[in-house]
Amino acid sequence: MSRDKLTWVDHAGRSAGGVCFTRREAIALGLCLCCLPARGFAADSFSLNEVGNGLFIRAAPHEEATRANNGGIANIGFIIGRDSVLVIDPGGSLADGQWLHSQIRKRTNKPIRHVVISHVHPDHCFGASAFAEEQPEFIGHHALSPALNARASHYRERLVEVLGSQSVGGIVYPTREIEGAGEVDLGDRIIRITAHDTAHTDCDLSMFDTSTGTLFPADLLFVDRVPSLDGSLPGWLNEAKRLEGIGAARAVPGHGPAMVDFGPAMAKQVRYLTVLRDETRKAIAEGVEIDKASRVVAAGEGEGWALFDDYNGRNVIQAYKELEWE
Repeated sequence: MSRDKLTWVDHAGRSAGGVCFTRREAIALGLCLCCLPARGFAADSFSLNEVGNGLFIRAAPHEEATRANNGGIANIGFIIGRDSVLVIDPGGSLADGQWLHSQIRKRTNKPIRHVVISHVHPDHCFGASAFAEEQPEFIGHHALSPALNARASHYRERLVEVLGSQSVGGIVYPTREIEGAGEVDLGDRIIRITAHDTAHTDCDLSMFDTSTGTLFPADLLFVDRVPSLDGSLPGWLNEAKRLEGIGAARAVPGHGPAMVDFGPAMAKQVRYLTVLRDETRKAIAEGVEIDKASRVVAAGEGEGWALFDDYNGRNVIQAYKELEWE
């Protein structure tokens, strides 16, 4: 299948009602591209990086969900403390979560007591059912449950069409909701958790490992893959400042390498988001229609961003709809 033409296909390989979209049409319709089929590489090629003491991260490819990758397109991992394990996003499908669970068990028999779901997007949350038998505390933003109510069934239907029903798994809701801030003790290892105002989405969590000084901004930080706006553009810029105020030297982004220098990585993202904001405001002030704006705003910012042509237009549309009411 070409990257330019997309057909919804069910697990038996049939076209779902003959519906066919270009990637641009899919974006315009508000479809979640991470649920659309595209070329990918096999999940069995995934590997974990130990980026700190007891801290393991799987850096995912810059692609969309496929049968080959089992929806494993986001950075996920886990932290091993003295007493227990915390999962850093459970993955993009039941199969992806099962892979992560198996990797944990290759390294420790300590109980998995906490699974943090950083936000509602399927590449970060649909692996949660792989951990249900452990009966962990599923931790999410206080707005995650409403977001799941609004979106999860749609996300699941699309993932079933792409991955097959056996690979997708069920919808898991948080059993602990964070409002403001909270923390988890893994045994002499404190993980601080922050609930953010609307930014990438309306239900973003970040974490900070006090033992290694590592920040986990999840999808509040994209590296190499173009950011995807599904919340508030001014809000995201505000939350970027809030994250910078933590003073962390290193971070695990939601997409990108397993570990990055936080300052330069966030600075690059802030530049893109700032250009997106400023050029969108200019287009609105000049009376440029939203469709044209989606083709021209921030169009020169693509260097160094994977999937830029797939996502920038959607980002512009999201920003335009928000900023026109300022």
